[in-house]
Amino acid sequence: MPDHIHWLLSTTEKHELSQIIRMVKARVSRHQEQTIWQPGFHDHALRSEQALKPTARYIIANPVRAGLVTSVRDYPFWNAAWL
Repeated sequence: MPDHIHWLLSTTEKHELSQIIRMVKARVSRHQEQTIWQPGFHDHALRSEQALKPTARYIIANPVRAGLVTSVRDYPFWNAAWL
C-alpha cells in the first residue's frame, strides 16, 4: 500500500511487538535517511489459529480492494508464509 503497511507476524519471548516495530522503523529511517513514519502504530492480536489464514488473505487482498491491481499476483510487494 502506498501510505501504510500491514504485517502479520508473531512475536518471541526475546522481543515484544513495540520493540520490533521500533527497530523496524529505526532501520528503515536510517536507510531512507529520513523519518517516514507517523508516531505509534495500530495492532490487532489474533486470538486463535483459525483466524490466521482469513487475516492473511484479507491483508493480501488490500491492494485489490484499493484498486492498485486487479490481481494480488500483480502486486510486487506481497509475500505470505501462511497461504
